[in-house]
Amino acid sequence: DEDLKFAFLTGVSKFAKTSIFSGLNNLDDISLDKRYSTICGYTQKDVEESFSEYLQDVDMEEVKRWYNGYSWLGESVYNPFDILLFLSKDKEFRAYWFETGTPTFLIKLIEEKGYYLPNLESCIVGDSLVNSFEIEDIKIESILFQSGYLTIKKASKDIFGLPLYTLDYPNFETRHSFGNLLIDNIAKNNRGVYQTSIYKALLTADLETFKTTIISLFASIPYNNYTKNPLQQYEGYYASVIYAYLASLGIDMIAEDTTNKGRIDLTLKLQNFIYILEFKVDGDGKALKQIKDKNYADKYKNENKEIWLVGVEFDSKSRGVSAVEWARG
Repeated sequence: DEDLKFAFLTGVSKFAKTSIFSGLNNLDDISLDKRYSTICGYTQKDVEESFSEYLQDVDMEEVKRWYNGYSWLGESVYNPFDILLFLSKDKEFRAYWFETGTPTFLIKLIEEKGYYLPNLESCIVGDSLVNSFEIEDIKIESILFQSGYLTIKKASKDIFGLPLYTLDYPNFETRHSFGNLLIDNIAKNNRGVYQTSIYKALLTADLETFKTTIISLFASIPYNNYTKNPLQQYEGYYASVIYAYLASLGIDMIAEDTTNKGRIDLTLKLQNFIYILEFKVDGDGKALKQIKDKNYADKYKNENKEIWLVGVEFDSKSRGVSAVEWARG
């Protein structure tokens, strides 16, 4: 110790403090210290001043959408790896950081725990986000945060004054790329065809095309994927597949969207439309009925956007879409 003046440790996951006598117990964790919130990224000022000569012909709002958004309770920052590769690769928008690793551990963890993927949208966590954890009881949200796939979007307090953190994807790169990764692992079909069709249908409120596309999407999932993949054994699998496709498109979504009458399964917000989605397995027409009966659309009546109510039902025996019904909100 007498030879050490300063030590700064970084890494994917946090050290577990397993003993009061451990030498690592005297570390000062600055992960969520506002004073150091920009220590590992480029601020907007950094990018505009340090790289100005290289960015004169670049759409900076698009650069920000792709690569900014990492936040540790202070100013949001850009991923430096992305910025440097973006400039060196002729300013082509690509998922440079995401392509450096293959998070198979995360996918296995999601499968083993039967995680309901829409819960990744604006999930709220407490101190478990940054506290020590045991690998046997690791929280998916914590490992996604510590490995860079989720970041802090808002900090608040619970009724006891303890910290709460709202997590979300940092930017389009992580949302799009992680969505693609999920599709490739839980659906294993030709995602490009369905992504384009779903996106165009939602942009124009062409719900007939949306219906035929998701019916075809589930029909294209290989049968052996259902027999070997533990995800399909729980109801949330079907909603999780649709969620993965929507996440890969970068659509603004709210999962478990709270109203005064209940919770909307999934709300989609596009430039001109709002879609309120309810999912049911073997629902026999109950999905759309629930949206209407509980007046879920009332929450968005003042946003001056066209509202569509969409009920999607699945058949557990055929493992496909049994019905898609919709109505104007």
